[in-house]
Amino acid sequence: MSISAKLSSSEVDSDWADLSAVPGADKAFAHHGIAFTATGELVGFHAGQLVVIDSGGSVVSIAETELTEGHGVTVVREGDRDLVWIADPGFAIACGHGAGSPKLPPFFGAGLDVTRTPGRVVQMTIAGEIVRSLPTPVAVTDDAPGPYAPYAPTAVAVDETRFGGRGDIWVADGYGSNVVHRFDSAGQHIATLTGSEGAGRFDCPHSVFVDRRPGKSPELYVTDRGNARIAVYDLEGRFSRLVGEEFLDSPSGIAMWAGALAVVELNGRLTLLGEDDRLVGHVGDNPDAKGRPGWPNALGEGRVAQRPTELVAGRFNSPHAVAVDAHDRLVVAEWVIGGRYSSVTPS
Repeated sequence: MSISAKLSSSEVDSDWADLSAVPGADKAFAHHGIAFTATGELVGFHAGQLVVIDSGGSVVSIAETELTEGHGVTVVREGDRDLVWIADPGFAIACGHGAGSPKLPPFFGAGLDVTRTPGRVVQMTIAGEIVRSLPTPVAVTDDAPGPYAPYAPTAVAVDETRFGGRGDIWVADGYGSNVVHRFDSAGQHIATLTGSEGAGRFDCPHSVFVDRRPGKSPELYVTDRGNARIAVYDLEGRFSRLVGEEFLDSPSGIAMWAGALAVVELNGRLTLLGEDDRLVGHVGDNPDAKGRPGWPNALGEGRVAQRPTELVAGRFNSPHAVAVDAHDRLVVAEWVIGGRYSSVTPS
């Protein structure tokens, strides 16, 4: 089925996953990535725990971790097992009795507990055991520091050897120094992209994606969310072009869907790009979502943050991450108290 046909017949099943079995998930800001395993299970992250969900939306395993947040989640295959790369920016937010943090915008509301730790990138098993860690790279904060500088990584992409790559690991430091780091397969730091070598300094390079679609040269896509565009590089780090300056609003994550690209935009929609990076259309567009006081959540009495009751079935509130399985099931995870997963399939 073509991407345009998928778009016209797509159905959004909101609240696809049941997270009631996950301790603390109902109070935590779901600010995480997602990725599918080789067997079609979805890996997410809630309240310090690695959570695995089956194809029906039920939780099948919960693993305690020593991480603060699983903001970026990438599954790779090494030998006969799946391993998970996690980008932990080093902060997490949950409903509680705290005063919040001066780093938080005031619209977040009151009554929030904020946990802070150093940012890091680790590889772990599905059971939550850390296999290895990447070194903390030298910070670049002189001209464009992020809110949690100097290092607060938000995403990981791996150019896997099983797909013809060299095993390079790309890390987006979207909340720290606003750069993208490149490591080799052994974890040695190779280079840093700032955006200045291309169209201009990055402003929240939120995610990274290695595009190895057949018939084209492999490339690295960087969702430059604060600049409302995607920057494209070759796999040596040479700038190629910009995508979406005319139509993107808040690109946050990318996955390949039916030979095209599905881009989640934080301000309330899923955007589909054709093979030539041109706009195909949107799914679940909800332009009114961000106008709500306290978005992505809601504000109760005393401006206390709470899960919104205004979440609309079939429309997105705050899409944060996206993943696609081997059968073209596309799942979107949203940034909202308690979490929300939507499954998108063609009818």
